[in-house]
Amino acid sequence: MKPNLLVAFSFGHCANDLVPIGMYILIPAFGTAMGLSPAEIGLLFMLHSLGASLAYFPAGLLADHVANRGVLLAGTFFWVGFGYLTASFVDGFWTFAIVISIAGMGDAAWHPIATGVLTQMHKARRAYALGVHAIGGYFSQTIALPAAGLLLAMWDWHVAIRVLAVPTLLMGCAFIFISRHVPRHVNSRPTRADFTAIWRVWTTRAGLRVIALFIAYNMGLFAIIARTPLYLNANHGLGWLETALVMAAMMLVGALAQPWTGKISDNVGRRPLIIFANAIAAVASLFAWLTTDFVLTVIALGVALTFLVAIRAVLLATALDHAGGREGTSLGLAFAAMEGFAASAAVLAGLAGESDLANAFLLASVFSLVAVVLAVATPKRDNASIRATAAE
Repeated sequence: MKPNLLVAFSFGHCANDLVPIGMYILIPAFGTAMGLSPAEIGLLFMLHSLGASLAYFPAGLLADHVANRGVLLAGTFFWVGFGYLTASFVDGFWTFAIVISIAGMGDAAWHPIATGVLTQMHKARRAYALGVHAIGGYFSQTIALPAAGLLLAMWDWHVAIRVLAVPTLLMGCAFIFISRHVPRHVNSRPTRADFTAIWRVWTTRAGLRVIALFIAYNMGLFAIIARTPLYLNANHGLGWLETALVMAAMMLVGALAQPWTGKISDNVGRRPLIIFANAIAAVASLFAWLTTDFVLTVIALGVALTFLVAIRAVLLATALDHAGGREGTSLGLAFAAMEGFAASAAVLAGLAGESDLANAFLLASVFSLVAVVLAVATPKRDNASIRATAAE
């Protein structure tokens, strides 16, 4: 029986992201066990994301030029699973940082390859397909974060990583079968013309604005994600399990909204949704910084995360709208910009948190506000081009 690839890829996304998402809780837990400062924990987050970002662009090139992309997708599960298993057996800041950075490359490689395949299969509904795929990633958060918190409550970070790696490896075995049904295309080699075309597309004023928008958006998102667990644990006395449950609940609504925001943006355009969501997030993050009440802080951060998470697929579709062809390479560049450059937000949030952990939320508000300004400056041409693609 031929599998539904959109559903299969969403489940694959979920399994591939389990340990990397669990690291949102496990890195602070590791840092607490090692007696690290907020800035050092932020540096771990940054190195983890920077390592992963190195794989995005090469993986995008492979997605556009290697015929058997199914084998590449299956291989990412084993890279992730065995990579993080190795990390669970090491101690020491730099050893741990290097191993999780390498392990994260496997998860990073999944994204441009899988999304490149899906957007080629669903050209008229790109944002919708990306939204369904993204549900898997954010559904993973509803599983990985509480699971990591529960495992930390029962054992420690070593055991937590090992347990979370098991479903990833099992999904890799399943994808050995699923990979046979992934559409193939003609093998080709990247040429100088390919790189020249990509350079010309992304070094225009419009292209640079889109890249800057990705970076500002993800810096706002990452400043909240990287700092909230430590803030709830240190400032409000929550255990790792309670912290994980709060984080998962805050991100779930945005995850479920992604196919709908994607569908809306396919019809009315990307820009209005990007502006609106970042504006709401900027206000909510600012309120989270101003209040000290636990309930109000959680509500404010929940609103900010909901709106930021809900438009992630819309941002990726914006990259495709701008670049036209070369879906894998364009998405690889988009992921690299969002994760690589934006990883510095974790360090900045850590430095801001040296005096007060809540300062990270003020930083997130500023980044979201910058994203609003950049979104306003992006061209309005996407509405017509989206409708033209749908008509084809």
